[in-house]
Amino acid sequence: MQIDISIPDQTLRLLDATGQLRAQYPVSTALNGPGELKDSGCTPRGQHVVRARIGEGAEVGTVFRGRRPTGEIWSPALAAAHPQRDWILTRILWLSGCERGINRLGAVDSMQRYIYIHGTPDSEPMGVAQSHGCIRMRNADVIDLFEQVPVGTVVHIHA
Repeated sequence: MQIDISIPDQTLRLLDATGQLRAQYPVSTALNGPGELKDSGCTPRGQHVVRARIGEGAEVGTVFRGRRPTGEIWSPALAAAHPQRDWILTRILWLSGCERGINRLGAVDSMQRYIYIHGTPDSEPMGVAQSHGCIRMRNADVIDLFEQVPVGTVVHIHA
């Protein structure tokens, strides 16, 4: 399996070993566009791998902070109580860059930037760049993807 993420198209495609399309999902990448620098709020480009899978078996809408469940389940009332939160929900695929000086090590390290593919409230639009750098997905879609990809899955992000 491999994952192909198109920033211009705001899509994530899951491909099998032969390159055949297994699934396609709408996503939301960074409002600030593509970029690799730490603290840029941009989505990093290039080749990555899934370094960690977090949240297996968690309830839909489980809220994560620091890659740990908070004990909360997202709801409109919770969102209203915390309007500034960048919601990381349901599942996390933590990405690690593979290209030294582009998305790995130093000021461009995707893993140290905490770049994830993760769930977001279903009320958030997909197909529109609005994240703080991560790749956001609908909760049902991130669960579907999560169940199909192991640690080590190659992820290509391109603009």
